Amino acid sequence: MKRARKYAISRAACLGLLLAAQLVSAPARAQEDATTAATIGIYESPPFVMFNSDGAPEGLAIDLWSLLAEDLGLETNFVPFDTLRDLTDAVVAEEIDVAVTNLTITEDRIRRMDFTQPWFNAGLRIMTHGDGATGWRAFINGMADAGHLRAYAWLAFAMLVATLAFTIFDRRFDKDFHPRWRDGIAHSFHTVMQVATSGRMPTRKNLFGWIGRIGQALWLVFGLAVVAYVTSSVTSVMTTLAITDSINGPDDLPGARIGVFEGSIAQDFGEIRGYDLRTYPGIAAAAQDLVSGEIDAVVADAPVLEYYAIQNPDLVLNVVGPMFEPDRYGFAVPQDSTLTDELTVRLLRFWEDGTIRGLDTDYFGHEW
Repeated sequence: MKRARKYAISRAACLGLLLAAQLVSAPARAQEDATTAATIGIYESPPFVMFNSDGAPEGLAIDLWSLLAEDLGLETNFVPFDTLRDLTDAVVAEEIDVAVTNLTITEDRIRRMDFTQPWFNAGLRIMTHGDGATGWRAFINGMADAGHLRAYAWLAFAMLVATLAFTIFDRRFDKDFHPRWRDGIAHSFHTVMQVATSGRMPTRKNLFGWIGRIGQALWLVFGLAVVAYVTSSVTSVMTTLAITDSINGPDDLPGARIGVFEGSIAQDFGEIRGYDLRTYPGIAAAAQDLVSGEIDAVVADAPVLEYYAIQNPDLVLNVVGPMFEPDRYGFAVPQDSTLTDELTVRLLRFWEDGTIRGLDTDYFGHEW
């Protein structure tokens, strides 16, 4: 009887130990299950993060993250963000587990979030628009881009009509006017050109008294308006060409209209120096305004600018000047994330075995 009671107690103790072990191990298993899926915030920035025709993300940073996720056994759920600022805010708010793009490690950011080991070295450069043409070619292109050539065409048409009108008028009312049409048109054309280019009316016979004087005064007003327009249009185009041609490095940025990406290091760089900045969500919108003349230059990460210029030769984009404000990219995670150390260890291994250098070569053809 005692032996049966002792056996029952022992069996109950074993069951209790097993239940306790299951209770203790349950959170660990739940934590392990939770880490098998990760929400990854991404920001489109070719060639680090791009989207293919199916809408799936690709690029250098995506390839590197895929290798890390495979090594860690993580299932990835990508969440795109429109701007870098939105992406970093999501990291701080712990809405995502990792931020994957060419995100620069800075003192301000590292106070609000954690970063992995750096995996890419870069810096800022400047992108301008134009084929570098000089002289008359650049001037004519500038006049056409500004819309002045069309206005000049209408002005030339008006001058031809005025020449014909002067000839017909003088042949009808001035008996001393040139009898031959060729001589009369040449004389009238000289009169119209003198008014248009100098704003002064040459000596003409007054055929209609005070009415004729008023007509001559109106022609003077027309001539002065033409001279003013030609002068202002030429001056504005020459000034624009001078500004554009002079941007060859960071020392030429003061006074220029500069495009930067919202929440980027380039924006911080420009705001500290008081530059005239226009913010954009990404490279495509900034390049569009650069080509249209809304801005004079784009300042952003060197590899992003160089890759975009190479991929869009029809836009005639030039990346000029040396690299400045050197920086390093890392993957951002919320503060005290358990992924920080795990990702850093694997990134160090990828550096040592040449994996990261291989990715750089695949996308850029050389190491940074």
